[in-house]
This record gives sequence, C-alpha cells and structure tokens, in this order.
Amino acid sequence: MPLSRLAELYGVAPSYAPAPDRTVRATDAALVAVLAALDVDAGTPAAARDALAARERELRARLLPPTVVWWRGGPPAALAGLPAGTRLEVGTEQGGAHTWTTPRHTVGIGPDRPDAEPSLPYGVHTLTAAAPDGRTARAHLVVAPERMPDPVAPREPVSGERTGSAGGPAGRVHGLLVQLYSLLSTRSWGMGDLADLAELASWSCRTFGTGFVQVNPLHSGMPGELADPSPYRPSSRYVPDPVHLRVEHVPEYAYLPAEARAEADDLRARAGRLRAAVLDGGPVDRTAVHTLKHRALELVGQVPLGPGRHAAYVDFLGGAGTALEDHATWCALAEVHGPDWRRWPAGLREPRSAATARARRDLLDRVDLHSRLAWYVDEQLAAAQSAARAAGMPVGIVHDLAVGVHPSGSDAWAQQEYLANGVSLGAPPDAFTPHGQDWALPPWRPDRLAAAGYAPYRRLLRSLFRHAGGLRIDHVAGLFRLWWIPSGREPDDGVYVHYDSEAVLAVLALEAHRAGALVIGEDLGTVAPSVRGTLRDRGVLGTSVLWFERAAHGAAAGTSGDRAPLPPPLPPERWRPDCLATLTTHDLPPTAARLTGDDVALRHRLGLLTGPLDEERGAAAAETAEWLETLARLGLLHEEEGGGEAPAVGRHPPLAVAETFRYAGEEERIRALYRFLLRTPARLVGVWLPDAVGDRRPQNVPGTWREYPNWRLPVADPEGRPLTLEGLAASPRLHALMAVVRGTA
Repeated sequence: MPLSRLAELYGVAPSYAPAPDRTVRATDAALVAVLAALDVDAGTPAAARDALAARERELRARLLPPTVVWWRGGPPAALAGLPAGTRLEVGTEQGGAHTWTTPRHTVGIGPDRPDAEPSLPYGVHTLTAAAPDGRTARAHLVVAPERMPDPVAPREPVSGERTGSAGGPAGRVHGLLVQLYSLLSTRSWGMGDLADLAELASWSCRTFGTGFVQVNPLHSGMPGELADPSPYRPSSRYVPDPVHLRVEHVPEYAYLPAEARAEADDLRARAGRLRAAVLDGGPVDRTAVHTLKHRALELVGQVPLGPGRHAAYVDFLGGAGTALEDHATWCALAEVHGPDWRRWPAGLREPRSAATARARRDLLDRVDLHSRLAWYVDEQLAAAQSAARAAGMPVGIVHDLAVGVHPSGSDAWAQQEYLANGVSLGAPPDAFTPHGQDWALPPWRPDRLAAAGYAPYRRLLRSLFRHAGGLRIDHVAGLFRLWWIPSGREPDDGVYVHYDSEAVLAVLALEAHRAGALVIGEDLGTVAPSVRGTLRDRGVLGTSVLWFERAAHGAAAGTSGDRAPLPPPLPPERWRPDCLATLTTHDLPPTAARLTGDDVALRHRLGLLTGPLDEERGAAAAETAEWLETLARLGLLHEEEGGGEAPAVGRHPPLAVAETFRYAGEEERIRALYRFLLRTPARLVGVWLPDAVGDRRPQNVPGTWREYPNWRLPVADPEGRPLTLEGLAASPRLHALMAVVRGTA
C-alpha cells in the first residue's frame, strides 16, 4: 500500500504492537496528518504515490545520510556501503583535516590497498564524499565513545579527596531523590532553592556517605499564573529557572543602595510569610515566590558589575550563545505581549525576523536582565555541584531532562524550525490509561535534527551537563520513537515516529563524555527489550522500581477478584546491575502510603480507582503481605524494640514469616524494603527523601489537575506536618533509615 510504504520511508510506523500477540494499525487519517507535519503531501492516493516515488528516488541517489555516526572502535556502516574508490574528507571541529579513499577491487587481483582510515578525535565534524560516478555528499560526522562515562566505577581516591560512598558492590553508590521545590529551609523564600540543594548534598554526603542527589527538572517555567505547575512542561529546557535562586547569595545583593535594600528587606519579609504559610500546611505557591524573587532580582540587576564580574558575565554570554539570547528575548517580549507567542503581533512570532531584531534593541535592558538572571542561576548551579563534590560525592547533582516543552513557551518560539506543527506528544493506550495520553508537547522533527547534525540537541545536552554529575532522561524510550497525535484527534489515534537512535545516543555519549557524567534513563512501563538492550550496551543506566520488578511480565495488576495474579517478586540477585534501584518515584505513592493503604484511600477520594474500593484495598493489602513475607523469608525484616515503635539505631534479629505482621512496624518495613534494594546488584540505590521521614503524600498524582496539589507539597512527616531542611537533618527516623542504607545498622 503506497501510504504505508511512504510512512515507513519517513520513519512513521503504520502500526504498533501494544502486546506480543496484538497489533494495532494506524488510521489512514493519522498517517496523512503526521506525514503532513513532516511536509509530505499524502492527502490523496495520487499524492501519496507521487510522494513515494520521489522519496524512493531520493534515497537511491543519496550517497550519505545527513548525519553519520562513527563509534570509537570501528568505522561506520554508512561508509562501508560507499562505492569503491570514493574519496572522503573530514574537517574536524578542532580544525584538523583528514583524507582517504575507499578500496577499489581489481578483477583477478584483489582489492587495492586503501588509504588508512584516520584516527579521528571525538566531536561533530564535517564529512564530504566524492564517488567515482560523480555523486557527492556532505554530512555531519559524530565521532563518539562507545559507552557513557562511568564515574561510579571503583577507583582509588585522589589525594586529599573524601571517599564518599564509592565503595560497595561494583562501585555502588547510594543517594537521595528529591523534588527541589519541596525542600524548604528556614532561609528559603517559600520553596526549596539551589542553596538548599548545596546544603543537602554537602550534609548528606558527610553524614551518610551519599554519592548523589537527583532533582526534578530545573528548566524555566512559564511566567504568570501557573495553570500547570509541572516541571515536566517547561518554557525552556536550555535555561534553568531563576525561581531556584537564593537571592541573597547573588554577589551584587550585598551592594544594594539603601532604598533598594529597604525594598529587598520588605520582599524577604513577605517571602518569610510565604514560607510560614507552607510550613503551616499550605501548598508551595510558586507564582508568588516567582513574583517576589523577580522583583528582588530586578533590584539586584541594577547594581553595576565590577570589572572582574563584568568580564565573567561577558564570557558566560559568549558561551551561552544564541539559545540564551533567544530565551532572554522571549522573556522580554512576553512581559509586553503575554506568554503565548502565537498571539503576538505577526512580525514577532518569528525569532529571526526584522521586527524581532528591532524589538530586541528596544527592550535591550530587559533582555540583559533575563540574561543576567541566567548567569546568576548558572553560578549557583556550579556552587551546588562544587559543594557536592567537595564533600566527597563521586557523582554529585543529577539533573533531569523533561521530554518536551510547552507549546507557548520560549523553546517552542525559538526552535520552530525543528518542531513539528499540527501534532503533539503523548502515549498510546495501555493497561493504566486505556484511552492513551496527550501531553500537549510539540515534538522535534527527526529529519530537521538530522540535517542540522543534531545541533539543537547537542546545545541542550551541553547546557544540562554543564554543572551536573549525572543526567536523568525522562521517557528515555523517546530517544528511539515518540507517539505523535494529530491536532484535534484523540490520543489513541496517533502513530509512532522513529528517530535515528544511533545518532541521538552518539550525541548523548559525546556530551556525557565531555562532562564526565553518568546517564540514567527512565525506562519504566512498556519498553521494548531491544531498547533496553541498546541502552545497556551504550552505558545508559535504567530505572528499576521495586513494586514493578516481578519474575515475569505481562500480567494485569491485582491479586484478587477477576484480576490475574501478579507474578512473584523478582529475587534481588536477579535484578539488572546497570540501573538506579528505588522504591518509588515522583509519580508514585511514597512507600509509607503504599504500605498503609493510604494511596488507595487517596485515589478513591479523587475518583481514580478502576475497580470497587474493597477490591482495590484487598489487592493492595495482598501485595503488601506478599512483600512482607518475602522480606521475612530473606531475613531482611527485623524485630523492633518496643513492639513496633521506632528502634534505636542498631541491628535487630530477623523475623520469621509468621511474626511479620505482629512485630514489624511501618518504619521497620520501609527499612526492610531498602535492605532488599541493597541485596540487588544495582549500581545506584536511590532513597526517596519523603520515605526517610514517613511522608504519605505523593508529589504528583497522574490523572489529576485541580483535584490535587501536584508539584506543590513540601516534604512532611507521617501526620502531614511539613519539615524544613533543618528538621530533616535532625530526624531520628531519617538517620535510622540512612544507617541501614549506608550499611552501619
């Protein structure tokens, strides 16, 4: 069929398999709409036939793809398929030049001796080819290491360096997982900030030997009233949000003149009231915090820079390049015309237009302010990572990369040429979302990325790795394919669009290598085994959550009624080693809520249960009982002193299976689950910070919007009383759990 064949030649899948025994075919209308988003006209059968013939001619005549990958260790297959006698030239990004010729074959004699293939440096170079038949080609050549860096591998400590937690099986490292906004201190302005992050990293490493702290995306959010406070739907992924700044730590703050100082003091007092409201049980008010900080930073931005500071700022601007200039321009224009660039005057909707250039000049003071705020954030990000490494962390701060950007935001405006129109990202139907999901995020066009040598992606990774010891990639399967949904259609009427995963992974490996940072992929849910295998082979760590690790896959959730029983828990020794092992994530209930059934009660109140309440409670209780029996059988569940009260730090005798429910209280059950993680060969073990203090409230409940305060809750104790960073540091419950994780209890 011409339409299906045409779709395949553009990387658009005409069908997908939600299960091994089931194939779902995409509708013709969805294929036509997605091809149109790639500038391919398939609106009629005749147009589809013509487009197919043109595409086949193009591919037959093509000498090289637009981007070629050369993994260190062997030449690329794209070069092996070139005609004999093709002359190749490489101009490296370092300024070098290399030339060689593919071998010719002589009948009866054998191949001519080819020119030696060069040893090329890592980087993105320019490759030109000239074939004997007259065809020529020019391509981007990505030369990358075969695997991501492994900074947690066992090694000898550098002289004077603290050892942190690099010891343990195969260089295992344990660390903390936290949503930064939820980590308030007595000094923050109503939400956690980068100074709090630096304090947490330094304290936790020196006290518990933690090797990393993983945070939520710190990307720039949309300005104004937040209809959606999710950090996974940002305005810009290139530029971090100034709302994370500790204003007083900006050097120019100390030099505020008297009048500005008085206003800044008033703003700090108002921020203190915001903090008090949160600690009194209210949600984090990110919009109010942003308003106060932005005004304070405007005051700081009026303080002249000293010569040394000015030189450093100029250097920063030079390194940040167009991406920062575009973002700062968008911010300035949004202050005048509103945050949705699609509603701006026509001339301003294009970042390279003459009208935009004039507006940038007219708004130069505001553009400079937003650029300066980005510099301040960059400095405090550097300080947080420096504090982590100085304390002895082998990794430090692990940042998070969201899968896409808000369609009205900065990146969507600045990167229009690389984004597809008329479609959005989402997910097809599955067992948890039977109608699929529409994330309302514009996807990158794979053809435009390849033609640009993945330059936008490279710039993005470079900005994220700049002050990171690691990077978590949300929905890492998206490096291979993404679900595109045509505008106006339901999420289940979409199609998968494939990306050149080899090129995407090569760019990722190159930038991670340059930063010396590890990479973690969020590969939960339905992910093809081949994808996990490729990621593992390239050194990308996976994500393994205890509740999902079962001895077999594919059974429906639940253990009672008309539900198929769950397979048994996967024994700890059978877990994959190349992963971050955790009990929960920001999209799942805290462990205390799962063990007590509070998560079922919450989903019932929110109308999210898929079955009767009693059945859901029974299934949850049966799963908990199964895990407790598993823990007891493995000798991981210990008797608590005082019949279930919080024990003193120390070792206690293991419980028999029959004693499990009588003697093991909630805290001990959580500790036992973390002991289970420590029995696995996982390279990284992550402790969800709310677990350490018994918080029962999830940070995000998927499927809710106004019904639940997603992304706005501070870390709290079991009764829901918010805890400051100082309170966390003094928590006996946290110390007891971390002693287990560290192996000292």
